[in-house]
Amino acid sequence: MKRKRFSTEQIVSALKQVELGLPVADLIRQLGISEQTYYRWKKSYAGLESDQVRELRQVVDENTRLKKLVAELSLDKAVLQDVLSKKFPGRRS
Repeated sequence: MKRKRFSTEQIVSALKQVELGLPVADLIRQLGISEQTYYRWKKSYAGLESDQVRELRQVVDENTRLKKLVAELSLDKAVLQDVLSKKFPGRRS
């Protein structure tokens, strides 16, 4: 996995600097990021405070964990159904 250079709090503070009047070009140059990265950050984190970003991260992490859990349980269910279908083939009349 790619290592992140900036924490979410740093991203939010950088976006706040632009809101306070710092030109986008200057911010991009200071942080050493591309313009595309800035606008992706803006799309994701615009208007959020630091505590809201932490809550968002927690919700995303929990959602990821729950999705993995559902995938594992679905796989277990499929395996059990497969075993049952082989153990008890259709009834013969």
